[in-house]
Formats: sequence, C-alpha cells, structure tokens
Amino acid sequence: MSACLTVADSKRAFHAAFPHVIGPLYRRMVDELLVELHLLSRQSGFRSDGLFAVGLTQVFDGFSKGYRPQEQSEPLFAALCASSGFDAQQIRAQHAAAVAAVGEHSLDEVKHWLAQRGNGAPEPIAGVLAGIDRSDFHYSRLFAVGLLSLLQQARGAESMEPQALREAAHEIGESMGLMKERVDKDLTLYASNLQKMAQAVELMEETLAAERRRRERQAQGTKVTPADNSAGETVSKTENETNVMPESSPPASPQGG
Repeated sequence: MSACLTVADSKRAFHAAFPHVIGPLYRRMVDELLVELHLLSRQSGFRSDGLFAVGLTQVFDGFSKGYRPQEQSEPLFAALCASSGFDAQQIRAQHAAAVAAVGEHSLDEVKHWLAQRGNGAPEPIAGVLAGIDRSDFHYSRLFAVGLLSLLQQARGAESMEPQALREAAHEIGESMGLMKERVDKDLTLYASNLQKMAQAVELMEETLAAERRRRERQAQGTKVTPADNSAGETVSKTENETNVMPESSPPASPQGG
C-alpha cells in the first residue's frame, strides 16, 4: 500500500470490505487493531512473519470470542488485515505453521530457541527469530503476544501457571535484546484486557439468555390469554353481563431475572 495513505484511508477500506454493524463490545478491539496494523504496515523495519502472525491471530481470536453473528468473525478478520495490505489467509497459514513447529517440542527447547535467536530451531521459527538481529527490527506488542503464545503451545506448558509463562516470556524477551519493561507492560496489559473481555462476553451471554427466557415466558403467557378471554366471555354471558374480567398475565420479569 502507498505510504501516503492515512489511518482514515485504512478505515474506509475496512468499512468497504466489512459493511456490517459491529457490536459495541467489539468496536474498541476493531478500532485499535485497525490503527495498529496501519502503523505497522508503514514501518520500514517491520516484517509480516510467523511471530507477528501468531500475535495478531491470538489477539483477534482472544478478543473476538462470542462475536455474533459467528459467521461474520472470519470476514471481520479478513477486512482488518486487508485494510492495511495484509492477507488474512497468509496470516492464518503462518500462524498454523509456527504453532505446528513448536507443538512437537518441549517448553525448554522452545525457550532455548528463543533465547538463542532461533539457533537449532526448525523452520519457520529459525528464520523468524534470526530476523530479530536486524538493525532495523521494529518491535510491536503483537510480537510480545506472539512470543507468549508460542511458549503456550510447547509440550508441558499446559501444566504451568499463566503468570509463570508470562515471566518466562519476559526473561526470554530480555535475553533477545528487547526492553524487558516494554514486554512486561505489553503482556500484563494484554492479559488484563483479555480477562476483562472474557468477563464482558460472559455477562453479555448471560443477559441474552435471560432475555430469551423472558421472551419464552411472555410467549407462553400470550398463548394462554385467548383461552382465558373466551372463558371470561362465557362467564360474563352466563351471569347476565356481570363485570367479570379474566386475570391479566403477571408483568414480565425485568431483564436478567
């Protein structure tokens, strides 16, 4: 894409590719990724490699859980990528290749590769980590998230506490020449925001479930009403038009009840 294009241009490209309403819960995630991808695509030292792909995919998939309608989730990802000149299918393929390469090895092996800039690692990991030594290497938070995500994919990582894995990522980032404070800040913020998003999604799903139950109760009450009205009318006629009214249905419970 042309370097003269602005964030506004990327946003227009995104909305042209994804002309759907985005729920309030996901708008901030979409907006932040739009801006981040736009800025990264214009950095001369940035490379769209496997580590970036793992980080981007992890961030999107983590923050888009519960997205409705579900069938629009992947088109949303494709539009986000395309708005700044990235190919979503290529990103997914790079992510899958990196995860597959790591998943066959132990956590200690993966930590060694990361600390040694890819020495002894299989492709595509070796090439990705070797690129960190470039003089024009450009760091982003997606790099840090990708680093953590690769550690999580290694054999034996599932038995470790999340905090222990984050600390390992911090140490490895420092040994790779990255600023430990920056990696620590990015991963801590990522974990905190991901937890908040999960809680918000859970609350949203509980609210929707409560609303469905309310509508079902309301629908059942509506079905009974005609019979009640007929009965009431029969009673009225039998008692020479005495003012006998059928009981009204109870008011619907408030949302979430």
